[in-house]
Amino acid sequence: MILLIGFGLVMLYSTSAYRAGIRYNDDMYFFTRQARFAVIAIGVAIGCSFVDYHVLWKLSGAAYVLSLLLLMIVRFTPFGRTINGARRWLALGPVSFQPAEFSKIAVIVFVPMMIVQMGKKFRGMKAAIPPLAAGCLQALAVYVLTSNLSTALIIVMITCAIIFVAHPDTGKMLIAAGCAVAAAAVMVAVVIIRGGDGGFRSMRIMVWLHPEEYSSEGGYQIMQALYALGSGGLFGKGLGNSMQKLRAVPEAENDMIFSIICEELGVFGGIIVVLLFLYLLYRLFFIAQNSPDLYGALMVTGIFAHISAQVILNICVVTNMIPTTGITLPFVSYGGTSVILLMGEMAIALSVSMRIRFRNTERDLWGDVADPY
Repeated sequence: MILLIGFGLVMLYSTSAYRAGIRYNDDMYFFTRQARFAVIAIGVAIGCSFVDYHVLWKLSGAAYVLSLLLLMIVRFTPFGRTINGARRWLALGPVSFQPAEFSKIAVIVFVPMMIVQMGKKFRGMKAAIPPLAAGCLQALAVYVLTSNLSTALIIVMITCAIIFVAHPDTGKMLIAAGCAVAAAAVMVAVVIIRGGDGGFRSMRIMVWLHPEEYSSEGGYQIMQALYALGSGGLFGKGLGNSMQKLRAVPEAENDMIFSIICEELGVFGGIIVVLLFLYLLYRLFFIAQNSPDLYGALMVTGIFAHISAQVILNICVVTNMIPTTGITLPFVSYGGTSVILLMGEMAIALSVSMRIRFRNTERDLWGDVADPY
């Protein structure tokens, strides 16, 4: 985590210095804000890792309801804030954040609680309906109240991953997942074709397929990102030497920061970033596999699904493999809300990991004693 955050701060400064100097007369504006959030988030995550994660069992229901209330506050009250045409931010004095990001954590702690409470009843296809409905309700609220389709899809992915890992009948779950994906794809296609989304996402499909023809509708950004990827070559132009970040790639420090990484550090730098994420995911997999109980294992599984889905979607958008979605690169892209809530998830994983260490220490001292957790 520290390697990813440190690397992200270096690349954030390299990417945003020119724009920050012009807009705010301070080339370290974005870097300073992100560094402040990162230091606070790391400290809180390390401190919270010593707290038993079972506390979240009692708080999961409240977190789930609170996330829904925050989404409604954004939509129906003056506290909701519109940025770049999207009403997704909640402004409370000097603090502003996206409640949709909190919805991911709410699902990660609430859905596993439902599954563990069901116990041996969690068998058959009908048993998967309540936790799936809980996750889909949160995703529907995110989509309807904030028009954030990409985050809604990630919440559904998190829910499906948790249910898949917990359910004893893997074969039926794979078939059900395939059918669900096919049905969702058909529904989305029908909505887009009929223009039920107001033409907004239909245009994104056209921009994805023909970015040159629709440069004024959004294709310009993806074309410049592809130019950055191509011009970097194998080892890049050197740190700080990107040309595309000089206003060519809009908001380069956010969704498209991976393209600047590849331009300055080349394919080699991009591979290093991917390897760092793969190692982080491997450690999460190890923690989930060795968790003292099912609740901890399923929460870490949800964290694993969240980070992997977000990394894959971000890189696919930058390389124009899928339409643009507005998904940031975890720990690297600019965003205080994102880094704080991501570190909140990491605090949960670290807490589960600490319980593993405590359990192993007890066994080393006393043998196979009863697990107190």
